[in-house]
Amino acid sequence: MIYNQYKESIRDILKTLCGYKGVEILEGHLMPDHIHMLVSIPPKYSISSFMGYLKGKSALMIFDKHANLKYKYGNRHFWAEGYYVSTVGLNEATVRKYIQEQEKYDIAMDKLSVKDMRT
Repeated sequence: MIYNQYKESIRDILKTLCGYKGVEILEGHLMPDHIHMLVSIPPKYSISSFMGYLKGKSALMIFDKHANLKYKYGNRHFWAEGYYVSTVGLNEATVRKYIQEQEKYDIAMDKLSVKDMRT
């Protein structure tokens, strides 16, 4: 679970790591249990090598910055195994909209959960 208190930190770590490799984040949103990212990866990197780098280095940086998570996850990995990748091509606007809609959905669900706690 990506809890609210960690979202900003995780976002900053991902932005930093992408910047190191010259990867442009075109759109992105952290969901409670996963991340949606639309990125432009330079052709000199394979998708698999970039994803391995991003997931591996970010997990190390997250555990370094938030030591309590290391104990929570124990020997398990911060990120789930695997990832979904698709080339965008002419569908970039559709993918951007999907990510933005997920953000709106996440905000709405946060509001609902707050209302549920008040009753």
